[in-house]
Amino acid sequence: MCDHKFNFMMNFFSCVAYLLLLPALLATTPKEPWTSPPRWASLERYNDTITATELEKLLQTVYVPDGSWKSWITITPHAAFIEPYPGAAQRLQLSLAPSSDACKKVPRYWKTPQERSPLPGKPLAGLNIALDPGHLGGAWSKMEERWFRIGKTPPVEEGTMTFFEAQLIANRLRNLGATVQLTKNHLGPTTPLRPSQLHQATIDEFHEEGRTTWTHRQFQMMEEILFYRTAEIHYRAQRVNQELKPDLVICLHFDAEEWGNPKHPQLIDSNRLHILISGNFNGSELKKEDDRYIMLRKLLGQVHYEEVGIADAVSKAFEATTTLPPFTYHNPTKARPALAENPYLWNRNLLASRLMEAPVIFCEAYSMNDPLVFQRIQLGDYDGKRLIHGKKVPSIYREYAKAVTQGLVNYFGK
Repeated sequence: MCDHKFNFMMNFFSCVAYLLLLPALLATTPKEPWTSPPRWASLERYNDTITATELEKLLQTVYVPDGSWKSWITITPHAAFIEPYPGAAQRLQLSLAPSSDACKKVPRYWKTPQERSPLPGKPLAGLNIALDPGHLGGAWSKMEERWFRIGKTPPVEEGTMTFFEAQLIANRLRNLGATVQLTKNHLGPTTPLRPSQLHQATIDEFHEEGRTTWTHRQFQMMEEILFYRTAEIHYRAQRVNQELKPDLVICLHFDAEEWGNPKHPQLIDSNRLHILISGNFNGSELKKEDDRYIMLRKLLGQVHYEEVGIADAVSKAFEATTTLPPFTYHNPTKARPALAENPYLWNRNLLASRLMEAPVIFCEAYSMNDPLVFQRIQLGDYDGKRLIHGKKVPSIYREYAKAVTQGLVNYFGK
């Protein structure tokens, strides 16, 4: 047999063998390479740390307000029985405290304000804060759709802006005695994963959505979305929980209206502010075992009241500093008010805030494609005030930093 025929036959049989083995290979490939199986036994550490009344209150008013939790959690005066996933053969039993006075201390790595002591001139002494600059920034901004440009002006890149903002805030907080760590110390991703490594996860995602066909570009876009929206956030959250272990996480973001065609983005008169905290899971999301576990871990860690207190103080400082009006969600399936008397605060189910075990607040300030905000972004950082649209304003970055810092001082420096 000629060499080229021999090589052809060998390649042919190799391909056939590969195709026969492919299902087995795929079966051993992790569906989601950024996750590990839920550790349900770990929730036993929360035995007797919460009462039946408080557990039901948090489920119904904060975490699962659509009431769907009742189909998989049964609460009695002395125990909660939890179904890990639909049809599970066994249920987890969580022992409940008979009264508030009988509650054991909640096991956690973060400190409450009562567990630290401010020093004269250092109101944030003893406070460990993690700053999470939202998005990737730099060369990754276009991929994550956090980039726009008007004419020939310098582009607006949210991830680049939040990274600069985090450094500015960090310096102010350290001067006030806080220990401050950033979830990232450079522009770009922190996860070692890249879109090309998420081939199987992308296929699984399409199948979960009920899709059986897709274009090359659709597949590529899904790989990218899973990379920057999911793998990246999981990686940061893991670092927060296992390495940084802060008393508080502040996720820094700039908001925006839809700017339309990316090649011809629009400026829109709409400037606003809102603060997000974890909550508002819905029944369809909680069909998944991972989400049930993560929601309960967040609830049982009892971060909610701390998140509300911090977010309330920071939003009031933002309001006083910026005079920004509150943004309002009109769809309760997306977000619900977190505090009746404060229109700036919302419960929303976001990946980072549910994965990070410490109290987490999301700052969504300004609207990047508002004409005034856009001009302020174009000016960058500067001392003093400058005249824009007939109004003297400080650097948008310093104004943001001032609001966050003052809010934390007002809450923790009491």
